[in-house]
Amino acid sequence: MELKTKVLTTDILIIGGGAAGCFSALKASENESIKVLVTEKANIKRSGCLAAGVNALNAYIVDGETPQSFLDYVKEEFYGVIREDLVYTIAERLNSVTKKVEEYGLPILKDDKGNYQSRGKRSIKINGENIKPLLAEQLAKRKNIEVLNGVNITDYIVKDNKVIGAYGFSIKENIFYVIYSKATICATGGAAGIYKPNNAGFSRHKMWYSPFNTGAGYAMGIRAGAEMTTFEMRFIALRCKDTIAPTGTIAQGIRTPQINGSGETYVRKYGNPTTINRLHSTLMENMQGLGPCYLKTQGISEEQEMDLLKAYLNMAPSQTLKWVENNTSPSTENVEIDGTEPYIVGGHTASGYWVDRNRKSTLEGLYAAGDVTGGSPKKYVTGCFVEGEIASEDALEYIKKQQLETLADSEINSKLEELNKFFSNEEVSMFIEDLEEEMQTIMDEYAGGISKYYRYNKESLIIAKTKIKELFEKVNKLKANDLHELLFIYEIIDRLQVSEVLIEHLLTREETRWRCYEENIDFPERDDDNWFKYVNSVYKDGAIEIILRDIVGKDENYEHKNS
Repeated sequence: MELKTKVLTTDILIIGGGAAGCFSALKASENESIKVLVTEKANIKRSGCLAAGVNALNAYIVDGETPQSFLDYVKEEFYGVIREDLVYTIAERLNSVTKKVEEYGLPILKDDKGNYQSRGKRSIKINGENIKPLLAEQLAKRKNIEVLNGVNITDYIVKDNKVIGAYGFSIKENIFYVIYSKATICATGGAAGIYKPNNAGFSRHKMWYSPFNTGAGYAMGIRAGAEMTTFEMRFIALRCKDTIAPTGTIAQGIRTPQINGSGETYVRKYGNPTTINRLHSTLMENMQGLGPCYLKTQGISEEQEMDLLKAYLNMAPSQTLKWVENNTSPSTENVEIDGTEPYIVGGHTASGYWVDRNRKSTLEGLYAAGDVTGGSPKKYVTGCFVEGEIASEDALEYIKKQQLETLADSEINSKLEELNKFFSNEEVSMFIEDLEEEMQTIMDEYAGGISKYYRYNKESLIIAKTKIKELFEKVNKLKANDLHELLFIYEIIDRLQVSEVLIEHLLTREETRWRCYEENIDFPERDDDNWFKYVNSVYKDGAIEIILRDIVGKDENYEHKNS
């Protein structure tokens, strides 16, 4: 089995057809004279984090709130280590992108006065089970957008520190794609599956974040030498136990408290009820033998119960099915809650590409948008829409002065050989699934996974670093019997690349303030003198170089001047 080369050209290449990718394409296509190509590993109708739908837009400026209050909220949640300029420019557009997606057909719930129904200070209710098909339909209407489904992008094409396109392969046909572009926008999402998941064995992919988001965009940037930021700010979701359904649907939807096994509310014992503290406090109660912990739903009204059943059918049907199958309901029993395994995701935390205000990366010709972009936590769906728009607006200006550049056939053939070797490798004792499980076990045990209560120290991280490096050597000996297995191999390669950078960032941040997210037991105390820095990194000559950057304020016009 061998792949054959196919060369494509476009003006703007968008890698990833999720929330950010779709909005990037729609904005770019407003210039009808240019060609836009969207590549998607799956199918944009049901891909990315929104594949199954969503029941709320959790980043919206409701009445009484402002972009500044949104920035203040995000800044407080993460103790000041955010890119204020990025968060603010997102907040300014949250409502306008919401209006656009409503015009595309998204049902947004309204009150008797015709105003959006809020679910909190920054959240509104929607019926979003078909949000991805609605976006896909809009892309199909634009004559200058081409969507290439079923294509896994593996690496950027880099020439003189400039991204001039990307390599990839079809997961349906024996095709190796060489795609040249004047500008490239990465919108591939974050990284799941690098830690041992909550559910083992057959159900291992029942997780909080999309299991198909494997850190490809991060890994491609790392390999190409792009600067990355804040990987040590991992994300760990507080979820309904077993089903991994969202707790916010209950906590915000019906304003119910968290209680321990004795029925006591406990979150404020550990500080303010921030997202981080709701998780940390639950972990502490369980460790002290005061669990299990629950969301108190017993005794809710019939109307509230029906709202919950419907809401979960929209985005996490397993929770509603659990109630039905057990012949119970949220009004008759409380919902047990627990933490997930850690993820690297820039939509909830600040992990990702180091970008300027226009979402340009440190590599010329490359932009980042959505979960793959660092510095701007809590952007959620609408924030990803915004970043897609911002990236495309600048890319449209950038390509006016650009010509397509190409590579010599010898370089293309070398990359093709790299992929084809996995088909010709001899059978080995370690299979793809075995290597994946070994990687997840290493990260879980030595880099702060569930089994270690998300905690780690310098010694354990050094062990993780050594063991992950050893796995890279094993990857090259894996064998692919078909395109699907080739995809799995590249997903492991990408996860290992992300794991390496994550470990270096965890080693660098010598303080614990984002409880659970970044829980270094060697350094349990606050260190304000060294805290207010961004931990950035660049992969260079086979090694990860750490760079500490100063905090960027809201009004600073940061343009990679100190790169």
